[in-house]
Amino acid sequence: MRSKIAVVILNWNGKSWLEKFLPSVIQFSPNAEIFVIDNHSNDDSVSYLNQNFPTVKIVQNDKNYGFAGGYNEGLKQINAEYYCLLNSDVEVSENWIFPIIELFEAHPEIAAIQPKILSYHQKDTFEFAGAAGGLIDNLGYPYCRGRVFDDVERDLGQYDDETEIFWASGCCFFIRSKDFWEHKGFDERFFAHQEEIDLCWRLINSGKKIFYTGRSKVYHVGGGTLNKQSAQKTYLNIRNNLSMMLKNMPFPTLIWLIFFRLCLDGVASFYFAYKNGFSHLWAVARGHFGFYAQLSGTWKRRQKHQAKKYYQSKWLIFKHFL
Repeated sequence: MRSKIAVVILNWNGKSWLEKFLPSVIQFSPNAEIFVIDNHSNDDSVSYLNQNFPTVKIVQNDKNYGFAGGYNEGLKQINAEYYCLLNSDVEVSENWIFPIIELFEAHPEIAAIQPKILSYHQKDTFEFAGAAGGLIDNLGYPYCRGRVFDDVERDLGQYDDETEIFWASGCCFFIRSKDFWEHKGFDERFFAHQEEIDLCWRLINSGKKIFYTGRSKVYHVGGGTLNKQSAQKTYLNIRNNLSMMLKNMPFPTLIWLIFFRLCLDGVASFYFAYKNGFSHLWAVARGHFGFYAQLSGTWKRRQKHQAKKYYQSKWLIFKHFL
């Protein structure tokens, strides 16, 4: 039987997050089916769920597929009209689902929606991963309303609107299941980071819309698997961002931009090394090598059609830092 909405949490060795945040999801999601996709954890997450949350359905992956592959694999077993892909380190609030469903049903052209994402530790401040909806600049750098690079704003009601955005955060990602599968889900080669931006870009290129609503809000801890200081996170962000541009960006912008980004990322690598350590300088280089290694496969996945206007701001990195 097909459910209206499935709230789906991907778990990998995250028993402590499930203990802390799953009760709020159950309490405030009375009309949703709740699933945990376990990405082959080696802690006792599954036994803990079976003993303490019998109403939660468990899907067990046979290995750790990462964020992108983990959801793709697990969602094959979940039949619902809408998916909510929810990080395990998120506290939801009362009535968080209804405004999303209302927006979906009023606008069939909307494929994905994001709520307001605030910091769990500073609840009057936007959270890094999504804030009030994702945008992108003409150089391919993702940013958010309420968060530009590492600078976040306080929530003063300035984003209590409903508006079209460019990408919805994977931290709390609502999507119509038919759109997810028609676009073949996440690109599993990304493993983690920016796969939701890539999917949203593909949706936009096909004529769909991505939206944000401030009528729904959640609170995100952030860094539950890879924190912001992780060199592996730097590597994945660099590699995946370049792959995402190659797949989705229109010519002739793509050609000059890839070369320009090579120079900008070189400068950024020294900034990362100064701020977080030498391992991040090497992570930027590895990100480029990883992109080149996947070049053939990425080119085959390139969209046939690209929206000519993909960005909302120009030269953001220069405006912000200079």
